[in-house]
Formats: sequence, structure tokens, C-alpha cells
Amino acid sequence: MKALEIKKGIYWVGAIDWNVRNFHGYLTQRGTTYNAYLIIDEKITLIDTVKAPLVGEMMQRIESVIDPSKIDYVVSNHVEMDHSGAIPMIMEKTPNATVVCSPKGEKGLRAHFKKEWNFKTVGNGELLDIGERKLNFVLTPMVHWPDNMVAYMPDEKILFSNDAFGQHLASSARLDDNYSLGIIMEEARKYYANIVLPYSSQVRKVMEIVDTLDIDIIASSHGIVWKKHVKDIIAEYKKWASNQTEKKAVIVFDSMWKSTESMAFSLYEAFEEKGYKAPIFNLQHNHISDIMTEMITAEYLCIGSPTLNKDVMPSVAAFLTYLRGLAPEGRKAVVFGSYGWAKQNIKVMKDFLTSFDLTAEYNINYIPSDDQLKEMKEDLKSKI
Repeated sequence: MKALEIKKGIYWVGAIDWNVRNFHGYLTQRGTTYNAYLIIDEKITLIDTVKAPLVGEMMQRIESVIDPSKIDYVVSNHVEMDHSGAIPMIMEKTPNATVVCSPKGEKGLRAHFKKEWNFKTVGNGELLDIGERKLNFVLTPMVHWPDNMVAYMPDEKILFSNDAFGQHLASSARLDDNYSLGIIMEEARKYYANIVLPYSSQVRKVMEIVDTLDIDIIASSHGIVWKKHVKDIIAEYKKWASNQTEKKAVIVFDSMWKSTESMAFSLYEAFEEKGYKAPIFNLQHNHISDIMTEMITAEYLCIGSPTLNKDVMPSVAAFLTYLRGLAPEGRKAVVFGSYGWAKQNIKVMKDFLTSFDLTAEYNINYIPSDDQLKEMKEDLKSKI
């Protein structure tokens, strides 16, 4: 396990998690990386660590460059365990090191690990002199935890961006010019949609700061390091954070006897005839995190379920709960479904979608007729 030099004296020393397939309910079909960065200067500095079970991999990479006991600073940009989990093991190897973090980061690390390390807290805009280089810290609370911060190295034009700009993507490639840009962007969009989306207002403030920085490299905490396509990922983040949508409707449903499914396809025809992209997701076959990756740029969400025991299908309730937590802004909704002897399905779905602009609702008893499906389609076309 060797370190990879991404710029003179600055090394990637993280770990690759080839096997992880679920991250807090988010499907990670391509695995992930936990990125840590070692800076060789007068004060040897480690930025972030890795998930605890992979500490051995990180230590081997550090040892390929220096003796870990020589580390002076361990910068913790984020307390979450996929970033901080290996800090206790690092501190055992570097008993004289100082842990650098935000004030809330110190509180979080103490709560997690119950250790009396030598802490140095930094404020917004504070500089840490490590020799020939300096680190400038920017506090980024709630992107996506209260303790979050990023570190900018003006001497090398590197932004150590924490979770921002990251992707869950396991690869032997470390830089964006050595991997398919389409896949990197897809995974970056999925990461934003499933983790960062609820904090878009905070991201917009951070992007204002990013615009003032001269950046050659974005070294995030997960996935590929941005070097060739820095401007591209910044542009995408601005779009996602500002809730820009495309002419697209995402149709999501579950169905017992295909009545609700037939309604979903009539809605699809309505949107298609109005010039919209309209991907359809049956929740029996599609994961909620993949659906959210499409939702991030969709103008409409169409959500359908039959009534089941005075409620909706469990898969629909799970999706709506997940969606509510991610809190997309400025979207329109269509609710639909079939029912037998109870009409509660529509009410349940609407109760989840109070932040959406409701465009239409359709509820059909038992099996829709061709005429009912056609009437529904024409009605929706008149409202789009």
C-alpha cells in the first residue's frame, strides 16, 4: 500500500472500500474511498483519517512516506466516523500531535472518543502555519454536520473540501483525468442528492467563498480528486445548490394488481407528449437513492400508491420518508393511485408533500378503464 503524490510533498494516504454497498440507506454500487492527505513540511500534517477498520491500509501508505510518529498536526475537518474513526489509532502512534478542528469538532471528537488529546480549535479564516505552506480554514456548518470545515492551501491552490464535491466511488485511479468523467459526475450528483441536498442553502453560502479562491485541485473526502475538471464540478454544485430543474418529471410508484402501474404509464404519456423527460421507477425494482439522483434535477415528482390498510404501500411510505428528510425545494407534485373500499392513499401521500406545489391528484376505484386513463392523461396535459 503506497501513498500517491498529488502535488510535490502532498500525498493521498486514504483507503479504498471496494465492498461497501450501503451507506446510511444510500446504495453505493461502486463502493467508496475514505480520503486522507499527508503534507510534508516543517510541521508534518495529516488531513482527516479513514474508517476505523481500514486504518491499517492508511498506516501503510503513511509509512511509505514517513514514520507516522513524526506527524505534528492531525486536521479533523469532520467528526463523522468515516473520517475520524482512525484518529484514536493515529494518536497512539503520534502522542505529541495536535488535533486541529472546529470548536464543535472538538466537542464532537470528545463525545465520540472520550480522549484528552491536545486540541487546537480554529475559527473562520484562521491560518495554520506549517512551514513553507499555510492552511486557511473555513467553517462550513451543516454541510453536512455542525462541526464541518474545509481547509484551503493558498500556496498550492488546493481545497481540502471535506464531504463537498465527493463521490462514493472505489477506484485505483485517484485523479479525475484517469477515470470516466461521466461516471464521476453521476456519482457526485448521487452524493449531493442523497447527502448534501437538505443543506443547499448553506452550500450556496460556501460557493460564494469558493468563488473567491484560486483552486487548482479539490481534494475531497470521498472518491476521485478533482484536478482537470475543477470548474466543471463547481458549476454543477452551483446548479444543484440553486435547485435548478430540467424539463423532467420523475414518476415513482408501487402497485399491487397493476392498477396504479397503469396510471403511472398514462402520466408518462402525458409528460412525454408535453416534451418532458419522464423516467419511471417501480419501487419494487429501484432503490430510493437512485431515484433521488434523478429527482435532483426534476421539476415534477409523480408519486403513486394504492390504499393498503388505510395507508400506502410500505415502499412508498419509505420513499416519502427518505424524500422528506432530503427536503428538495421548489418542486411540483402529482399524486395518484387506486383504491378498493378506502381512499386514504392520496391523503397520506399529500401529507408527506406539504412543501411541494400540488399540480394534480388522481384516485381511481379498483381497475382503471381505458376512458379513465385517457381522461387522466388529458387532464394532466392541461395542467402541465
